Amino acid sequence: MVPEAEVKDVLDELQRLRARVPLLTGALAASTDGLVVAQDTPGIEAEGVAALTAAALGVSIRMSDATGRGGFRELLIRGENGYIATYAAGRSAVLTLLAEDRINVGRLHLEGRRAGARIGEVVDAAQDHAERPVPPPRPQQSGTLPRRGTTPDPT
Repeated sequence: MVPEAEVKDVLDELQRLRARVPLLTGALAASTDGLVVAQDTPGIEAEGVAALTAAALGVSIRMSDATGRGGFRELLIRGENGYIATYAAGRSAVLTLLAEDRINVGRLHLEGRRAGARIGEVVDAAQDHAERPVPPPRPQQSGTLPRRGTTPDPT
C-alpha cells in the first residue's frame, strides 16, 4: 500500500482538483485492485466505489485489448444525474471523479488527466521505493583508527 506521507500528497491533490473544478462532487484515488488510497467523497461510500472502479477497469482493459485500442487511459459514464470518470494514474492506481450533469466534460477530462498523471507519479514513486531491496548492514568496525604513517597490527 501507499505510505502515509504519500497518501497525504494524494489527498492534497484531490482537494486541489475539487477546488479547481467546482462541479466535482467527489474524487477518489484507488489501487487497480480496488483499495482506497485517498478519497474526498462526501456522502459516498468510498470502499464500494473503489471496488466497483476495479471491476469497471477490468472490463475496460479487456475491451480496449479486444478492440486493439491499446492500454487503458480513461472511462466515462454518464448517468441521469451526472458523470463518473475514471483515469489511469500511473502503473497501479486510478482516479475516479464524480461530477454534476452540468459539468464541462472537456474541462473534466483536462483536469482529470492532469491530476491522474500527478497522482500516478506519487503512487509509482512510493511503490518503487517500497520495492527496492534494503541494503545489507555494514560490518561493524573497531572504534580505533590506525595512526598516520603506521599499519594496523594483523594479530
